[in-house]
Amino acid sequence: MSNEPLSDESAHDLEIERLRTELHAARGALGDFAYAVSHDLRASLRHILSYAALLREEMGPVLPGEAAGYLDTIQGASRTLGQQIDGLMAWSQLDRTELQVQELDAATLIAEAQAQLAEACAGRSIVWQIQDGLPVLFGDAALLRQLFVHLLSNAIKFTRGRAPAEIAIRAELAPEGWVTYTVADNGVGFDPVRQHKLFHVFQRLHGASQFEGLGLGLGLARKIVERHGGSIRAEGAPEAGCRVSFTLLRAV
Repeated sequence: MSNEPLSDESAHDLEIERLRTELHAARGALGDFAYAVSHDLRASLRHILSYAALLREEMGPVLPGEAAGYLDTIQGASRTLGQQIDGLMAWSQLDRTELQVQELDAATLIAEAQAQLAEACAGRSIVWQIQDGLPVLFGDAALLRQLFVHLLSNAIKFTRGRAPAEIAIRAELAPEGWVTYTVADNGVGFDPVRQHKLFHVFQRLHGASQFEGLGLGLGLARKIVERHGGSIRAEGAPEAGCRVSFTLLRAV
């Protein structure tokens, strides 16, 4: 056996192979976690909902004291937990999905996202300001479409009450083959002091009584952007709208 030291190139290849092995193991562990979440936790959740429904049926239409309210709370919290489990599954799957990278027309992705959100826009006065000639992107079509759905859904939600709501999408070329996209709105904005919480899972900057949702969309958006090697940030102020900017590779 040769005792000669490895060349820099060979050492680099070995390190890459080691990292690939670790990544494969991590994805396997994540798959086990996802199975436990989807199977074991859902089974317990189904039991809670089933027995709450049986109890309501057993007690009849008129429940004593505050029992009806207690059951409403149990069932409502269980449904929320089910949605959170769905969110965790979506979060974990983003790490396991193999990227199918290709050149993508950003305007088409945005139009498809708008079509998915048509119901949320129904009856609303929304002025869309979408830059012409948006740069062609390089990434996974399904994930980047999902990215725009999350960001536009966020803008639609938090401009509720604005007449009209204004949502703008623009892009600016960045160095070394990157492009920065910005989604801006004239909505309720947020307190900059709490900005660090924006992109974390299940973090909400507004009360559930004001705006529906689990505080998951921006967390998923961050994960999608990071899977493409980019970064994401947000700027805003109370009652002064929000600007979410993210960098992605552009097709050159």
